[in-house]
Amino acid sequence: MRDLVNIAIILATLLWTSPALQAQVNAEQVINIGRNVMSMDDYMLSIQYFNQAIKAKPYLAEPYFYRALAKLQLEDYKGAEADATLSLQRNKFRTETYRLRGFARQVQGLDSLAITDYVSGLRYNPRDKYMLYYKGVAETETGRYDDADSTFHTLLEMYPHFEEGLAGRGRLNAVRGDTAAAIADLDLAIANNALNTQTYLLRAELNTKLLKWEEALKDMDNVIRLQPRESDLYLNRAFVRYNLDDFFGAMSDYNYALELNPGNEAALFNRALLRYEVKDLDRSAADLTEVLKMDPTNFHARFNLGLVNLQRKKPREAAVQFAEILKRYPRYHNGYYAMAEAYRNMGDMRSAMSYARQGDDLVRKYVHNPTSHPLDRPAIQSGLANAGKKARDNDDEDENEVMDRFNRLVTVSASDETSLSYDDKIKGRVQDRDMNIQPLEGFSLTFAAAAATLDNKPVYFREMDDFNNRGWAARRLYLVSGPSVTEQEAESLFALATSLDSKDAAGTATAADYLSLGVARSTLKDYEAAVKAFNKALGKNASLATAYVGRADALLKADSQQSRLALADYDKALDIDPRLAFAWLNKGNIYYDAGDFTSAIECYTKALQLDGAFGAALYNRGLTYLRIGNRRLAFADLSKAGELGVLPSYNLLKRMK
Repeated sequence: MRDLVNIAIILATLLWTSPALQAQVNAEQVINIGRNVMSMDDYMLSIQYFNQAIKAKPYLAEPYFYRALAKLQLEDYKGAEADATLSLQRNKFRTETYRLRGFARQVQGLDSLAITDYVSGLRYNPRDKYMLYYKGVAETETGRYDDADSTFHTLLEMYPHFEEGLAGRGRLNAVRGDTAAAIADLDLAIANNALNTQTYLLRAELNTKLLKWEEALKDMDNVIRLQPRESDLYLNRAFVRYNLDDFFGAMSDYNYALELNPGNEAALFNRALLRYEVKDLDRSAADLTEVLKMDPTNFHARFNLGLVNLQRKKPREAAVQFAEILKRYPRYHNGYYAMAEAYRNMGDMRSAMSYARQGDDLVRKYVHNPTSHPLDRPAIQSGLANAGKKARDNDDEDENEVMDRFNRLVTVSASDETSLSYDDKIKGRVQDRDMNIQPLEGFSLTFAAAAATLDNKPVYFREMDDFNNRGWAARRLYLVSGPSVTEQEAESLFALATSLDSKDAAGTATAADYLSLGVARSTLKDYEAAVKAFNKALGKNASLATAYVGRADALLKADSQQSRLALADYDKALDIDPRLAFAWLNKGNIYYDAGDFTSAIECYTKALQLDGAFGAALYNRGLTYLRIGNRRLAFADLSKAGELGVLPSYNLLKRMK
């Protein structure tokens, strides 16, 4: 046994002293830390770790792959494509790299290049489920329908219950015009996964085309149940309700869409048309005026505002709108007829007849020779949610179709664009923000001051203040709720940590140096290294409350199972300084996460006894009271927290009422 220990010590010594081996170990370690940070959804910081690995070992494929994945999650698709290419140059046999680059290309609209990647990747792994799915979607987008059909057939033979594959084939069938087969596939997809909003949305669109309004309404109800905060979805349901003669329901949907997003141009336009139809003319005009403030080139809103003003007995205002349209579209014959009506209402029959003759003349010339005398057709602006891509791109519509679209409620299409999400074990969080109510984060040590917010007030910590005033720490320390780090700050922290590591290696590091190293490593989310640094700080000085606070935070973030150790550290910090209100808040959050709501309330109350205006403690205690069913005390705390600037309090109060 002793021989084995000696061998291990010798190997460890060799690894530590050999520069080449040390670089390899460091590169692997940095990649692992980067992956862990990425799994916490901090993609910007993870990229900094992969940058470090690339500097150490530029010939490794792995850090380029993970950096590409992080960039993909940040929607930097071109950057992800470039990094995936660099990774493939170093290792062309890694299947997931082809999938990643193909996806990045596909999102950029480079479907043919994406297909090439998927073909290459499937050569090495022909059973890659998502690669087959993405390939089938790309083939559908490029009009290679037979190839897409073959791809989906292969995919669904292997994975017959794969709901995204069924939905993809359903969309292919819809594009090919086989509506019955499309709905059958979508029915199967929903039976396998009743939580995919895109599938419901596509089936609703198909049912709308078949005029099956009741079925379409059920699908839209399901979509909104799953995504209640997406304002555009209410446009689609309003359209269905409108066709079911449920004007009140349609109006309610437009109103709510505008509550969620006051700048939703399509919702304003649709509500204006609906108000026009029910003769609520003044408010219809107000909505159309708002649309034109957002987009003065929206000529179908301008035309409808002119029509509304005619109905409001305001022909001069109507003429102003029609004149604007005719400036841009001088061969738009309906504009001349509208101007004729406006002047007729003003009592100017000579001008009215003149405009009517100009309209007749344009139509006569068009009928005689359409090629030499085309009519202008004011464009439906793409700024609206979606008026139908085919309609926007089609130059062969007749005039009735153009005018119909001028007065049509617009909707969001599920089939014009395919919504893809990259599937990988490491990816960003997908959460329902309405349902996932959590306490406000506790306070952590960092070198960067918090951004200014309504509820952001300085957190006093006497020992930390002493460190700052006497310049003991490497930089000024702060206590911040939910600290984050920019790219520039990360580079600076890496340099600081390296400098402090050198002091440690030379044996010259002080307790303050180790404390600073712990804060730097913790901010960079290397929690294991942070805990080691805080241990060394406490080894030098066991009465450093700041080090206990830092270690507690790092222990908890490294592994939530270490909550007992974290609680013990907060208790030691409170023994040294009993007035640390933030430490009671942090303890309360630990108990809350463990489901011990009674202890959590006790801790938040302790924090409030020390600082009665501690907004975060009020909010968290109010939320905890809600969890145990005490609405009266919950509302009192949340109301007070709102007064102190904790804005989520009002949202929570509104929903609970």
